Amino acid sequence: MDGSLVQGRVVQGYRVASGPSKEYPYGSLDRQRPIFKARGLDLEGFFNGTLNIDIRPLTFELIRPEFTFREVEWTDLHPPEHFSFSRCRVVFRGVEYEGWVYYPHPETKRRHFQNPSLLEVIAMPIPGIGYGEPVSVKLNPRELIIH
Repeated sequence: MDGSLVQGRVVQGYRVASGPSKEYPYGSLDRQRPIFKARGLDLEGFFNGTLNIDIRPLTFELIRPEFTFREVEWTDLHPPEHFSFSRCRVVFRGVEYEGWVYYPHPETKRRHFQNPSLLEVIAMPIPGIGYGEPVSVKLNPRELIIH
């Protein structure tokens, strides 16, 4: 994948995607993955959680994501949400891992707002990665722009 390369650092998120958490008695991705698959995005083999990558002082904006799923009803704890995905590659210790930028649309999200400098990525399992680690992410400039 040719694309824009952005540098970042792995940070701790809300720990909701891989769950369970104090907010949800289940991981949000456990509930969302079958819905995404039924709508055309199969995340089989990807780690069942998000990698939170802080790209400060830069920010990002999704402009034409490969997938956008509207009105996803994945929990009865709040109204449906919109989600978008853009293919990416995470580079860690010189090795590239397939991934997707995972973007819960803030206008439909009731909890766990992310700042615009935090990329949430669903990636293939990455051995040895942890909080504080530097990573690079190859992004599709036709779908996502960096400011």
